[in-house]
Amino acid sequence: MITLITQIVLIITLILYVGVALKYELQMMQQNSYRNKRYWNWMTKNGDSSSPRRLTVYFLLLMSCTRFTPEIIHPFIAVILLVLAVRELRMKYKKPVVFTQRATRLYIASWVVVLLHTTLWASLTRFDLSVIPILMLCAAAFSWVVILLANLLMHPIEMQINRGFYNEAKKILEAMPNLRIIGVTGSYGKTSTKHYLYRILSEKYNVLMTPGSYNTPMGVIRTVREMMKPYYDVFIVEMGAKQLGDIKEICDLVCPTIGIVTAVGEQHLESFKSIENVQRTKFELVDALPADGLAVVNNDFEYIANRTVSNVPVKRYALAPGADYHVEDVEYGEVETRFAIVGEGRRIELATKLVGDCNLSNLMASVIVALHLDVPEKSIRYGVSQIEQVEHRLNMKRTPGGLSIIDDAFNSNPDGARMALDVLGRIKTGKRIVITPGMIELGDKQVEYNKRLGVQMASAADYVMVVGAYNRDAILAGLAEGGMPEEKIFVADSFATAQARLVQIARAGDVVLYENDLPDTFK
Repeated sequence: MITLITQIVLIITLILYVGVALKYELQMMQQNSYRNKRYWNWMTKNGDSSSPRRLTVYFLLLMSCTRFTPEIIHPFIAVILLVLAVRELRMKYKKPVVFTQRATRLYIASWVVVLLHTTLWASLTRFDLSVIPILMLCAAAFSWVVILLANLLMHPIEMQINRGFYNEAKKILEAMPNLRIIGVTGSYGKTSTKHYLYRILSEKYNVLMTPGSYNTPMGVIRTVREMMKPYYDVFIVEMGAKQLGDIKEICDLVCPTIGIVTAVGEQHLESFKSIENVQRTKFELVDALPADGLAVVNNDFEYIANRTVSNVPVKRYALAPGADYHVEDVEYGEVETRFAIVGEGRRIELATKLVGDCNLSNLMASVIVALHLDVPEKSIRYGVSQIEQVEHRLNMKRTPGGLSIIDDAFNSNPDGARMALDVLGRIKTGKRIVITPGMIELGDKQVEYNKRLGVQMASAADYVMVVGAYNRDAILAGLAEGGMPEEKIFVADSFATAQARLVQIARAGDVVLYENDLPDTFK
């Protein structure tokens, strides 16, 4: 009787734990874009396959297969699993799972895989109750296998569902032949450029843009299906990519007539493998434009400047003279930045709340498109002056305690980090403090670029906090090479630890740069 009770209690605990474990696996699969290959690479490269939680469950599985007395071993296993489940449920993630319709379907499919696994093997023992806990522990220990299998099984179903959504969005766009569609892509800068362009064009047109980071085919489809109205004049589409063909897929859907390429840099090299592949993918937007369209491309990047464009008129822009458009007379003030955009016989004097060369570059691309769409210069000036900083993308704010914060926490990259440090280096009042975990998804150049980041920080900052272990060694080597004193370096296991240290050392008038914030898939 006691054995039966302990078995039932263990099975109930296992059902709870498996549910929690599958929710975690779903979260990580979602952050890896529901792609099994990316999920597997994350599992193997980021150390999650041998995390303490997983190793503990593996150990419990081995214990359950031994000849320990069930009255002793079952309560022990149940308690440990309950502790692990509660700990996971209380864990705070930067990007928790979002139970979209697809996520819900995948979660249910995962439970179906668990049920089939348990039923199949239990049937071979004529449903011996003593075997059920072992089978459930297998599912708990190998929950990552369960999510991979469930995602594989759901793939054809999801493809069919997505095809229906695609066709619906295509019909909506085809019913609006006068809609001007602008594609925005680039290794970085595309989200900011999208927002700036939206604000300027809204002075003359009814404009819809893809919200947030809806820069995948399904994100664009959802925007069209849920937000597109007949009265819109312009549709701005942010186009992201992790591999060749991603941008072409979006272009085939929306058929843009204007395209902006903000940057071609060494980002997402783990998936792209080479800068040439990045270039090819970003220029899928330009290649898709019609002969009477317009390409606006940033010549400050080598792999944009050296790429010829012959299928569509092109306007090239750069910070310095040498392109069709450039900026002059940049003046950074406490309240605003003043500058002029010069090109093709025009000189437009502008003022903005934004800071940093990267923001001026993104503004320049937006202004060029606005001029092409006949937005009056007076409206452009007003639109630029009203643009608010995009959250986590080199925006500045002041805390009640007198600290100045430069927030560049979204998706750091080599060029963006250099520009952020340039802004920091220009500030001469108070201590200049950097808090960073370094940069990710740089493939074979991961160590090289993070070491270079350390060197750059040594010359621009007075105090540096290195967060986490992922890039720690490379950054510390760069800081040492740059001559940063050891007493000016703090190594933190988490952002919470870094924040606690910041409270101890920061004073009114100091400036803090947050450079990148790694997602949950990186430790």
